[in-house]
Amino acid sequence: MELYTVDTGFFKLDGGAMFGVVPKSLWSRTNPADEINLCSWAMRCLLAVDGDRVVLIDNGIGDKQDAKFFSHYYLHGEASLDQSLRNLGVHPTDITDMFLTHLHFDHCGGGIRYGSHGQYELTFPRATYWSNSDHWNWATKPNPREKASFLEENIQPMQDHGVLQFVDLEKKSLFPGFDVMTVDGHTDKQMLPKISYKGHTVVFMADLLPSVGHIPLPYVMGYDTRPLITMSEKQAFLEEAAREKYVLFLEHDPVNECCTVKMTEKGVRLDQTFRLDEL
Repeated sequence: MELYTVDTGFFKLDGGAMFGVVPKSLWSRTNPADEINLCSWAMRCLLAVDGDRVVLIDNGIGDKQDAKFFSHYYLHGEASLDQSLRNLGVHPTDITDMFLTHLHFDHCGGGIRYGSHGQYELTFPRATYWSNSDHWNWATKPNPREKASFLEENIQPMQDHGVLQFVDLEKKSLFPGFDVMTVDGHTDKQMLPKISYKGHTVVFMADLLPSVGHIPLPYVMGYDTRPLITMSEKQAFLEEAAREKYVLFLEHDPVNECCTVKMTEKGVRLDQTFRLDEL
């Protein structure tokens, strides 16, 4: 198996919302805000190539929504999903599996696009699109808190085109060397891939750990539906990650692609940061 970083650009979100109850005087040390309190965040995806199987994990925000929608998120940066795949020599028809950690718009919007006649089309027409039944039900019958993050045009076309499949969460493994763990604090049954790679275990962190600035336990997003559960899940996972020396692939960190963590007297803390291609 080979792994490749797929950058899809940056967007901005309110710093306070990204760090919950933690004061700005603390979180701004790692994630400085602009003049209107917004911080930049990556939408970094991961490509796993294993023989004939080509798996893309998440796909960014896409470009379907109108100017008013995008005006809230200040998209910036030169990278895009299409260009990053082209740089790797990958065509959209090469993708065999589109794995979605969860169905918030900044993780799944790039999987559906407008066709030439204004209809919704699959960005990856040969791919199976993977979610899980619990999260699908959660996303298609959204609670008021998350409704603005679950956009029907990002989600329903997967089912309409007959490409949606559900991961069997009891098996905890989707493909050889590609295991799946679930967490419920951010949203119901978010899936985090655990991938065996060059003697390492690489974990795609999605929104359990958006950035290195979120490693201390109280640093939990205001977007999380169950913040106390997030803290419990994060503590258990980070202790395991420190013990087993996992490589954590960071989807939203604006600077760091990967990190490791270590145990200290103050709990789990950052160890090293590095690029994926340095492994």
